[in-house]
Amino acid sequence: MKIEDFIAKLEEEYEDIAPGTLKPQSVFREVFEWSSINALILIALVKTEYDVVINAEDIAASKTIEDLYKIIQARVQ
Repeated sequence: MKIEDFIAKLEEEYEDIAPGTLKPQSVFREVFEWSSINALILIALVKTEYDVVINAEDIAASKTIEDLYKIIQARVQ
């Protein structure tokens, strides 16, 4: 898994984000309106695409896209 692929999947999943907007250093809560619904979408996306479980604490502990990516990458089997 590459971070570029992860970013592309995020941009595809969230309609409010134009392709090419996100970078590894992007603070995801500032890119679009962050809500509990968006958190659930992210959790479902990660489970479906990578078969990795993340939770609200993981999201809260992450500031950037790269932070999220590192958590997911560490759990990929």
